[in-house]
Amino acid sequence: MMTTLDNRPNTALLVIDVQQGVVEGAHERNSVVANIAGLVDRAREAQVPVIWVQDSGGNREQGSDAWKIVSELTPADAEPRVDKKYGDSFEETTLETVLSGLGVGRLLVAGAQTDACIRSTLHGALVRGYDTVLVSDAHTTEDLTSWGAPSPDLVIAHTNLYWSDQEAPGRTAGTVEAKDVVFGAATR
Repeated sequence: MMTTLDNRPNTALLVIDVQQGVVEGAHERNSVVANIAGLVDRAREAQVPVIWVQDSGGNREQGSDAWKIVSELTPADAEPRVDKKYGDSFEETTLETVLSGLGVGRLLVAGAQTDACIRSTLHGALVRGYDTVLVSDAHTTEDLTSWGAPSPDLVIAHTNLYWSDQEAPGRTAGTVEAKDVVFGAATR
């Protein structure tokens, strides 16, 4: 681990916007949610913090069905929840405070939407000093081809491609498949 953040040797799993109103029509929704569920289980077994981010923008008013985490995933009572209104999960949220309190300097990122909140949070984390790894088969997006976007499979593939080669001084980035994620005590 190389994070530029002092005294932050720990890793956390950041689950972004896996909400009913966000992933309802998402590309390969069920397999992505299953991969995230497996990551959550393994993180808990390894006592790695799982942090849940929920977007309350648009039609996702807090407490509404659209705002709720999908039924296949159940945040534990002790796991931090972060409410956000912007794409970058750090903007005007408690995320930095939560991560600092847990001594986290490395993030494994999963969730939705690939071309919005995932990308924004990946870049936001890296510029703030975090080692930032995208779980390549644990993020998804909806089909926005009618607005001129590439198909969801290409959006996901492109994001995986460019994040796998991302660099910043004193920090690491990259991608990993869910099956290859190794949770355990972080070392510096």
